[in-house]
Amino acid sequence: MREPRLYTTSADYVYQELRHRIITKQLKPGQRLPEVNIAVQMGVSRTPVREALRRLASEGLVLVIPNSGARLASPSRREIEDAYVVREQLESLAIRLAVGRLSDRHLRRLEETVIAEERAFEEKNLELYLEVNESFHRIIAEASGNRVLADYVENILARTNVYIVFYDPFYDIETNPSIAEHRAIVNALRLRDEEKAVALMREHLALSMQDLRRPEEEATQKKETE
Repeated sequence: MREPRLYTTSADYVYQELRHRIITKQLKPGQRLPEVNIAVQMGVSRTPVREALRRLASEGLVLVIPNSGARLASPSRREIEDAYVVREQLESLAIRLAVGRLSDRHLRRLEETVIAEERAFEEKNLELYLEVNESFHRIIAEASGNRVLADYVENILARTNVYIVFYDPFYDIETNPSIAEHRAIVNALRLRDEEKAVALMREHLALSMQDLRRPEEEATQKKETE
């Protein structure tokens, strides 16, 4: 059950409601988002709707096409693979640099994040899960001591989280191997084992990408098993 929110502006209200519908898969990749319809449904004017759609577009969740309107993003498999190639390189470098700089406080934060991640998964709260999952990777990037690298990691995390929203079977699975993978990464960092930490991060990201399934792939797999 969602906790009630306080909204500072109409645009904030529309943004939060649309984002919730996207994350809970009430809206589908590629679906059109007519401003007029949304304004009527939410009891606001078109201006806050337009502002909310621009904000969602900046996060990669929505595409705003001139003279055509807005629609949910629908990334291709190639786009997903390309993003994960970049993410693997950035995060491999980040964790390699972080091994020698990681403080006890960083390790505690990572451990707390894994616990929060497990709780969010048990509650099937994708919004919270995305937040703590991103926090785990951001802590490692911050520990690298390279501010430019951390900024790039944060950017690629936002992009790949979009793919999780659309194509990860979060609501349909009973176990989440990603949590155990995060624990293994923390253990390698605690031991200051640079090569193992890098290898575990690479493996974790490769498995994360493989777990993403576009709707047409799911349909094909289902047909093959029938």
